[in-house]
Amino acid sequence: MGITISPWMMAFLMLMTGFAGFVDSAAGGGGLISLPAYLFAGLPPHYTYGTNKFSAACGTTFATVNFFRSGAMNIKVGLLAAVGSFAGSALGSHVVLLLSDEMLRTMMFIILPVAAVIILWQRNLPDENRDDGTLNLKKILLALAIGLGIGLYDGIMGPGTGTFAIIAFTTLMGFDLRTANGNGKVLNLASNYASLFTYLMNGLVVFHIGIPCAISNILGNLLGSHFALKKGARFIRPMMLVVLVLLLGKLISDAVL
Repeated sequence: MGITISPWMMAFLMLMTGFAGFVDSAAGGGGLISLPAYLFAGLPPHYTYGTNKFSAACGTTFATVNFFRSGAMNIKVGLLAAVGSFAGSALGSHVVLLLSDEMLRTMMFIILPVAAVIILWQRNLPDENRDDGTLNLKKILLALAIGLGIGLYDGIMGPGTGTFAIIAFTTLMGFDLRTANGNGKVLNLASNYASLFTYLMNGLVVFHIGIPCAISNILGNLLGSHFALKKGARFIRPMMLVVLVLLLGKLISDAVL
């Protein structure tokens, strides 16, 4: 499919995907910025999903490396969650291919209010590491379940995935915000690549648009992860509120338009 956009629109997309990477690396929710931007630029919904997943996967890769180098993750828990996330996201992205554009929009309108309520309810997350460092059967199953559930959501919808991962790892497994964010990066990385593989196989990535946006997304992720690692909860909590505002803004715009 021949999709072309003007240089000005390309510049707009790069700015938006860069900002999306910044927000996503700190608190998740970058898709709330980048998905509407791709749609605004004129990409059809399925190509929007595929191209957005390409740029997001590139950016998340660099943010994950940053968190890993800083030791801000429990690598065993993160990898277990990634296994579940990969399976869930692969399934979810296959479901997306079976849905019409209208159905995708309807699903987003139904699911996003629930997501907004969850983020609002959990906005004051604890920032103390209550994990004892052991890995028993209960934790293994919980990490796999978190990955599977959030990966499935990411494959079908996407926006807010990283935020939900932070909430899950803090409230259900007792990690502090910084470590929960790092675990979420590993989970999100796996779900991004699982979905991306499906979109690539179906020719839904517009590379001449996605590659410049991937570069800007990488830069945003590098900057955002730097601040998240340096400032911890003082930076992550406000960014989660930014995600909530973006989520509510999208709901209102969808209702009006």
